[in-house]
Amino acid sequence: MAGGEQTPEDYLRQADPVLGGIIDDVIRANGGPLTVEPDPAAVPDPNLPTEHYAVLVRAIISQNISNIASRAIFQRLRERYGGRAPTPEELLADDPDQVRTSAGLSKAKTASLRSLAEHVISGELELDRLQDLPDDEVIAQLTAIKGIGRWTADIFLIFHLRRPDVLAVGDLEIRRMVEKAYDLPGLPKPAAVEVMAELWRPYRTLAGLYLWRLAEGPRQTQPAVTSTEA
Repeated sequence: MAGGEQTPEDYLRQADPVLGGIIDDVIRANGGPLTVEPDPAAVPDPNLPTEHYAVLVRAIISQNISNIASRAIFQRLRERYGGRAPTPEELLADDPDQVRTSAGLSKAKTASLRSLAEHVISGELELDRLQDLPDDEVIAQLTAIKGIGRWTADIFLIFHLRRPDVLAVGDLEIRRMVEKAYDLPGLPKPAAVEVMAELWRPYRTLAGLYLWRLAEGPRQTQPAVTSTEA
């Protein structure tokens, strides 16, 4: 901390001493603070896309399955289209049953992928503007797509658009860690977590990273998150 400048972690410690204790424990165990930024030294992985549309394709595939299964399905989908994610036009022109069986998708996820493609082509999902839209408008456009709920929209904001003040209040692990850390009598509802998290503005994203890491244990610089959304 150069020149006495307050870090986001300092702000969160002062705003919420309970969260501050979590931050200190995680930093000690992890060997340093957490970040949502990707490791610049990491080798690019074609199964971890960086373009908005392909990220959303992978997000739909990833819902309610393990990261290993998600990677395998996305790779099979890429193989069907020459080693890349299909364009919206290609996906809609293809036979949905063949897409489903060749990649190992469920019928529901196949329908969601087609809905995503339709929203892109119609302009209802403004891919080129997502980076510039406020959080609530991004959420509104994404959740209008069949099969994309608030959890997926929040994760897209956090890990893809790198928004600094987003908390996935519906995430099961976040809720479990809030219950444990604050000694609550039961699992809090998302609305209750959202109220508690008002103290963490404008760094709710960072607060969520520390809660996820508390659930996962040490030694990763960026938490791995598995969907709880159907």
